[in-house]
This record gives sequence, C-alpha cells and structure tokens, in this order.
Amino acid sequence: DKLRSIRSVGLRIIRKMSEEALAAVPLVNISDQGVFKYIQIIVANGANASKTVVRGFADCTWHADIFEREEQIFAKSGLKAECPGGGRIEHDPEKKYLKVYGYSQGFGKADHAQTKKILETKYPDYTIEISDEGY
Repeated sequence: DKLRSIRSVGLRIIRKMSEEALAAVPLVNISDQGVFKYIQIIVANGANASKTVVRGFADCTWHADIFEREEQIFAKSGLKAECPGGGRIEHDPEKKYLKVYGYSQGFGKADHAQTKKILETKYPDYTIEISDEGY
C-alpha cells in the first residue's frame, strides 16, 4: 500500500514536470530577418497535452534540419515532437513584415493560416501575409 502511494506521488510529480516543460516551450522561434524555411512542430508531453509551435532558421538548409535540431531540444525535457508541415518565411523587421508561403518537400505544406495566428503571438504589430504560391 505504501509502495502504491509512493508510485502515485511519483507519477504526479512526473506529470507536473512534463506540463511545466510543455508550458515553457516558446510558440515562436524564427530567424531575425531574411527568407528561410520553417516548420510547424506539434510538441506533446505524453499526458494528452500538446501545442503547435513555429520554428524557422536561416542556417538550416532543409526543413528536416530544423526538425532534428528542435526535436533534440524537446527530448531533453521529455517532450515528443512531430512535424505536420512546413514552408518558407520572409521576415523584414524594418517593415515589420512577415510572409508565410510555400511547402516542405519532406513534410508537406503547413497550415499557413495557423502559422500566421501563432506568429501573431510574438509579432502583434507586424503585417503578416500568407500565400499558397511559391516553393
């Protein structure tokens, strides 16, 4: 009975840690400027909680490079990651402008409207356009 109680407390602690780890994941992490590939990542804590985040880096040649980098970071916190799609982002900080377009050959096209909503959480004063044109 005591062992069951200890196990229950342990599971609650692990669940709380995974909830905190998920809550700590920023919704947006993209390069400061330029045109670069981006992906959406669904980050999950294994306790039926998840959120979709946007990642895009000018130093990554492929969409898979972004996913591999971020997946390793999430795994250190015990989080799982999957990529529903990607595209490209044009980021012009002087004009406060973001354009979301294109697709990933490996992951498919992300839901650009959802990406726009996520980007608006970090860039509320930007003009953000989406387009299904271009690669």
